[in-house]
Amino acid sequence: MRRLFRSALLLAGLLGGCASGPPAPVDIDTTADVCAHCRMTIVSSTTAAQIVARGEEPTIFDDLGCLRDYVAAAGLPAGALVFVADHRTGEWVDGRMAMFTQTSLDTPMGSGLVAHASAASRDLDAAARRGTPVPVRHLLP
Repeated sequence: MRRLFRSALLLAGLLGGCASGPPAPVDIDTTADVCAHCRMTIVSSTTAAQIVARGEEPTIFDDLGCLRDYVAAAGLPAGALVFVADHRTGEWVDGRMAMFTQTSLDTPMGSGLVAHASAASRDLDAAARRGTPVPVRHLLP
């Protein structure tokens, strides 16, 4: 019985390491996580972003301007996905599908950039309604 239990644990561990599907966003701890670019503590989950690649630690950002500057300097790892927080809902959105807006909002590092999952989400966000659309290519390659 003990041998069967150890075998089951070993198999579960092996299968857990073989997760299928694309990398997923991680939860951000606004009391402990720091931005990979500016090194400041993440203070708002609605302006955050992250780069996630299989086999690597997630790279977390407090401001979309930090994400933009980091990617411009370092690029993206092969197979990496970028997730951005929908400013209105806080939900993670695939960065390549997000809508970005330049606003007059006071974001953590002052970029004023926010993201939304859709035009509908942006239009429901009073803070972004009067902003200027920013093409995704201005943030991500």
